[in-house]
Amino acid sequence: MNLTDEEREALVIARKARAFDTWEETKGIVECGYWHAAANRMYYACFYAAIALLVANKIVVKSHEGVRQMLGKHFVLTGQLSVGMGKFYTLIFNKRSSGDYEDFINHDQKTVDELYPYALTFINSIDELLKR
Repeated sequence: MNLTDEEREALVIARKARAFDTWEETKGIVECGYWHAAANRMYYACFYAAIALLVANKIVVKSHEGVRQMLGKHFVLTGQLSVGMGKFYTLIFNKRSSGDYEDFINHDQKTVDELYPYALTFINSIDELLKR
């Protein structure tokens, strides 16, 4: 994807805004006790933040798996994101995939309670990288 600097900046701003909007959606879904939907929305909030970071750094990806791989390669392996944040992204990626595509997988409150603080930390960590 060949973007001008202005287009790239606009896309980064849009994806970052979508990450934070999706995080706000997640909070409401958690309050209602929709655990499966909450896990899904947490993943997407993190995904949108990750996309913003990749776009800002001119890294082109074509799939969710590509986002996970390039995030690891360019930001975890280089120490810009902690190994723990890389592992968290893989975990939430897998939770979303299993919840969306496997039969009889339903996330519960325990799962959401465990993921919730890490998702916010992940999004804020990406936001800090984008501010540099």
